[in-house]
Amino acid sequence: MAQAKISAKASEAAAQQQQQQPGGQLRGRFYRSTSMADRSSRLLENLDQLELRVEAFRDAASAMEQEKEILLEMIHNIQNSQDMRHISEGEREELNLTANRLMGRTLTVEVSVETIRNAQQQESLQHATKMIDEIVNKLLDDLEDAKIRLMSLYGACTSDVPAGPIDQKFQSVVIGCAIEDQKKIKRRLETLLRNLENSEKSITLLEHQKSSVRQSCNSKQD
Repeated sequence: MAQAKISAKASEAAAQQQQQQPGGQLRGRFYRSTSMADRSSRLLENLDQLELRVEAFRDAASAMEQEKEILLEMIHNIQNSQDMRHISEGEREELNLTANRLMGRTLTVEVSVETIRNAQQQESLQHATKMIDEIVNKLLDDLEDAKIRLMSLYGACTSDVPAGPIDQKFQSVVIGCAIEDQKKIKRRLETLLRNLENSEKSITLLEHQKSSVRQSCNSKQD
């Protein structure tokens, strides 16, 4: 039994001696170390590739969010267009049913891209949203004034030369928001301005029609 232990220790010592290289470095450890470096490099490369795919995934989801907003806006504009007012009641009812069906199907698609924010960015977003909401809540009181104020907010969000004055206070607030939130704020203002423009066109067209009817009535009376 003792002889067997001695033989085992001798065999182990001989194996270690064969693994040794000049400088006292163990060949087995050296190979393991090289293998670990290779694995680390491969894992890092895989993570780099995945990071690109994650960003592409978020961009695609964000694009879907925007597409949903655009579709809902287009359906809403069709339902409230002047053309809808100048067709028969039966045709208007049928078209509204189709529009409502399309809107319902669009709303069944839920897409949400969460933005990572620190405390300051969260506060800035809330402040910017409040400033826009205050104008929106007063839209019906004075459309023209609301449009001017919204344009000044929009001018604070764009890198293009603004057509009019910009709201410096709003600009400083938006700068404190996360980049993704800045883009969403700009898109919201663009949508609001488009809707205002469409409303103004509808009002102008309606007034023109009323004027034409009055002129026609006056002509008949003469």
